[in-house]
This record gives sequence, C-alpha cells and structure tokens, in this order.
Amino acid sequence: MDHRLALERNLVQRVCVGDIVTRSASRFPDKVAIIDGNVRLTFRQFNERVNCLGNALLELGAAHQDVVAIMCPNRWEMLVSYFACAKAGLIAMPVNLALNARGMAYCLSDAKARFIVADVFFHPVLAEIMSDLHHVEHVIWVGAPADAPSVGKTSHHMEQLLATGRADEIEVMVDDRDIVQLMYTSGTTAMPKGVLTSHVAVTITALSGALANKTDHTNVSLVVLPLFHCAMLNAGAVPLTLVGGTQVLLQKFDPVQVAELIEKEQVTSMGLLPMMYRVLLTHPETRSRVFPSVTMARYAMAPLPENMLYELKKMFPNADLLLGSGQTEFTPPTTFQRPEHQFAKSASWGVATPMVQIGIMDDEGRLLPRGQVGEIVYRGPHAMEGYLNLPEETAASFRHGWFHSGDMAWMDEEGVVWFTDRKKDMIKTGGENVASIEVERLLLGHPAIHDA
Repeated sequence: MDHRLALERNLVQRVCVGDIVTRSASRFPDKVAIIDGNVRLTFRQFNERVNCLGNALLELGAAHQDVVAIMCPNRWEMLVSYFACAKAGLIAMPVNLALNARGMAYCLSDAKARFIVADVFFHPVLAEIMSDLHHVEHVIWVGAPADAPSVGKTSHHMEQLLATGRADEIEVMVDDRDIVQLMYTSGTTAMPKGVLTSHVAVTITALSGALANKTDHTNVSLVVLPLFHCAMLNAGAVPLTLVGGTQVLLQKFDPVQVAELIEKEQVTSMGLLPMMYRVLLTHPETRSRVFPSVTMARYAMAPLPENMLYELKKMFPNADLLLGSGQTEFTPPTTFQRPEHQFAKSASWGVATPMVQIGIMDDEGRLLPRGQVGEIVYRGPHAMEGYLNLPEETAASFRHGWFHSGDMAWMDEEGVVWFTDRKKDMIKTGGENVASIEVERLLLGHPAIHDA
C-alpha cells in the first residue's frame, strides 16, 4: 500500500487524541470551549489555533514522535500546544513547573526535547540551563513581546506562529500506540522517571472519565490544579474537551477568585485538593458562601475527614463529593468513588473505572481474595507504554501479566478499594503494620490541626 492510501486509511480508523478537538469543533463550533481571563475561545477557534500551531511545528522541521516540552501554566496556550502535538504526531511533554532548574534540565535532557514551548516567565530558568540542553533547537515563547527573547536557540513567538500558520486540518500518520505524552513522575529516592503514554491510553481514559463523572456538553469545569499534571490534564481537561464542555482556567488557587468564578461562570464541576477545600471552608470571605450550580466536586490525593465532608456538603448542596485516584503510569483515574459511597465509604478509593480491572496481589504473583491486603495491580488500555530509557523498570512494572502500582490495599465485597499505604511507606511499630495515611486522616479530623 502506498503512503497516500495508508494515510487515507489511517485518517479513517485511527485513535488520535488530536482528533478529539476536531470532532468537538464539528459538533459545537460556536460553543465556548475555554475561558481564560478575558479570552473566550469557541471550539472552532480552539481547533483553528491547534491546527495553526501543529502545522507551524511541522514546518519548523518537527519529525514524527519528536518531543515538544511545554512549560506553561493554566492558560489556553497550554491546551493548544498539547493538542497541536497530538494532531501532528509529536510527543507533548508537560514540564512540572514546581521543579527547580536542575530538575527541569534533567527531564528536558533525558527526553531529548527538540522544541520547547515556554511562558516568558521561565526565561531566566531556560537562560540558566540552556547550555546543557544540546537537543533543543527551537523555543516558542508564550506571553512574550514580538521580539521574543533569546536563550541561544532559534526563538519564535506563539502569537506570530498562530497568525501565519495554516489552519487547515493536519493530515499525518498517527498510530494508535504512538506516544502522545511524556510525563515525569516525582522522584523521592531517585531522579524522576519519564512515563510514555499512548493515544489509546489517553483516549480511553477520556471516555472512561466522562462516564464516571457523568460529563457532557453542558458541563462548565473550573480548572485550578496544574495542567502539567495527569490528574487535571487526563482526568479533567481531555474528557471535557471530548464531550464539548467548557473549561474555566485559573493559574493558581485563590479562594476568593475561585468563589467568584464559580458564581460568574455558573461552574458545574471542579476538582481540588483537600487542603484547598479546607481553605474555602475557613477563609473569611468564602466560608459562608453556598454554590448551588456545582453538581460534581472531585478531590484527589487523600480521603477527606467525615466532618469536613459534611461541611462541604453545606457549601455545595447539590454536588457529589467524590475521590478519584490513580497514577501517571496508568493514566488516571483508575478508581473513583460512587455517589452512594461518598459518605458511607468516604475513607475508600472507590471502585475501578469502566475500562480498568483491579486485582490485589501478593509478592509471589498470586491474586488474593477479597479482604486481604496486598499490592494493587491493574489491567486495561490506560497503561503506559513504558518508562523512557528504563527497560528493566518497565519490565518489572508489567510482571505476572499485571501492572504493579506500588500501592497496598484490600477490596471489599463490592469491589471498593481500601488503600492502606505505599508499599515503601508502611510504618512498622509494635510488631504491627500501620498505614501513614490513616495517621494523617486521624490527625486531620482534629479541629486544632490545619493540615498533615
């Protein structure tokens, strides 16, 4: 089959994350897709900018599966960059903006990134580390003046690329198992590991997340958690784009601004960390406010104490308050609480999401019966393709025909997962295993303790 025929077939059959924007623009061309301060982009405008940037990257010489690092906070350019890479068959690498210069340099070098899309705020950091980034050829600045600053590489300005780029649809070969994103996991005892995730994994996660969260085109979601993290990007932004919902972007958490945006934009769903909800409940300008428009208030990282859940229910009277969990390697969420469990089993992680199979395994590779504690293992198309440049670690993660999470838990008769601790974090005291998360949850239930 010649290349043109192969491409035509590929365009019909493929699973490509970039096609999510194309389809939503076709279904909802004039509906607002992104609200970012004073900027309001319709799906048509969103798709046009994605195409312009994707075509511009290809014209600059980006080759199939080249890595494009994205150093950008929660602004529309971040989402345009991510989907442009997906459409163009490139690998988007959202950089953890909380890393120091050394950490960023390691990730960029390990990934051999050829392109960087960077907010001008990070010019000093890039100027400091660029001499070590031998693979970088082009830097595309976001929010910079027309004369984009130089860091020793060819510099461009995104606004100029968008103004001169071609808005017609990008037609290149994209295989279902091509890598669409590269994210680095937090390193506690070693340097971060690069997680390679396919178009299939991200697309299935988006479909699964939309089902689990009952998300459709009427949803207006507040995006506060960083888009460089898989929790917000894969469990929030991509599913919302898929169904034609609206995203309200906020670059940093501010309780008063959160409250104002919820009321102004009639936000229906949001996802925050437990400490953020605590601030909303205690801040003098927000603690007495009520937000009836919100029907889904997700949270992550750890279960909320019951007394805090009841207080949040007063603030969000029409919302389900549900915990979602997962990890970068298995494109979260992998578990999500059911509404009927939000109070009855609030300390749990919930049940497996629609396309994930969960088992509990012992150290010898045997699946354990319900009620017994072991390591959480997963099966499903959410799985990563592997760790970048780490074949041995990749093989170890997939041993016994399951993906090994490193999390310890047990499952009850309903299939609800009760997390106990990270395998490496269990506390041994008095001959007993004690989960650190249980200690934290107990402490957080005390009125004199703000955070643990």
